[in-house]
Amino acid sequence: MRSSMTITSPSFPSVPQFHQSNTHPQSHKQPTVITLQNPSKPHDISTKSLKSSGFLSAIGNAIEEQEYRKARAEVIRKGTGLEGFNIEGLSVGGQETCVIIPEFKCAFDIGRCPPRAIGMNFLFITHAHLDHIGGLPMYIATRGLYSMSPPTVFVPPSIKQDVEDLIELHRKMGDVELNLDLVALDVGETYELRNDLVVRPFKTYHVIPSQGYVIYSVRKKLKKQYIHLKGREIEKKKKSGVEITDIVLSPEVAFTGDTSSDFLLDPRSSDALRAKVLITEATFLDDKCDIEHAREHGHMHIDEIIEHSKWIRNNAILLTHFSSRYHVEEIRQAVTKLQAKVSAKVTPLTEGFRSLYSP
Repeated sequence: MRSSMTITSPSFPSVPQFHQSNTHPQSHKQPTVITLQNPSKPHDISTKSLKSSGFLSAIGNAIEEQEYRKARAEVIRKGTGLEGFNIEGLSVGGQETCVIIPEFKCAFDIGRCPPRAIGMNFLFITHAHLDHIGGLPMYIATRGLYSMSPPTVFVPPSIKQDVEDLIELHRKMGDVELNLDLVALDVGETYELRNDLVVRPFKTYHVIPSQGYVIYSVRKKLKKQYIHLKGREIEKKKKSGVEITDIVLSPEVAFTGDTSSDFLLDPRSSDALRAKVLITEATFLDDKCDIEHAREHGHMHIDEIIEHSKWIRNNAILLTHFSSRYHVEEIRQAVTKLQAKVSAKVTPLTEGFRSLYSP
């Protein structure tokens, strides 16, 4: 980060000369000699002069300002690099959640439709609470306004009809076209996003019907019985119509949305818990809202994640959906407790949260 600062040069007081002539050069009078009773070192005079001029104060203020800007840059940075993915987004509990992965051209939940989500072709809705789905009509309409292709929007089957009714209502109210491909994708079903990428929902535990999503990379691996064959032999079998490869799915990113800690104990969540990156919630961080309170509202307390951390096998964890009552520093302090319990790199998504030192 580059930061610029302007320091106005102060006017330095003149340093008295030890030997000063008070006569004209041609005068034959002896020069007057000024004797200092308590002579100071030149360094002492310079330091006192600098202090009295405010020069050191200006430098100190500039350094503090630079450090503050560095801290703020950490708070408002727009992307988090995890396992090769530049994950962006905003997730404040009860206000807005939208997490974007540009590499997959997808967004998880839409929040209030942040501008940078509009360019994503795929949208995965976890549940129907407004802080996760409220911006859906705007997302669809804005893509149409910019002549972009209709998005593919994935929803739990239980809310598909309600979403269709919602979009139709906006069509009538605004007298506009709202084009989308709405897909009801159930837990355990698989949808191909592109040749090397598929998605599957998994069950989550919120106060209304909800589901998370795992995105898998797809690759072909030579079957074990053909590993010993040479290249020409393998090619020969392939041309003869023999299937020589297996399809291997590798979980890349998992997103839970809002959920209680029950998903951590569900065997069907195994792929989510071994994906390269797990994006999950940690709404509550302290004793003011305990585990019982979190479970009652279908959320997780960070202490529950710590308790069940032995099941987490991800390379990286992005924590989201913190309550708006917390400041950035409180979030980071709580995250260190989890980091000590897991081998995964733990990162909090703090965009949208205020620092204790914010103006």
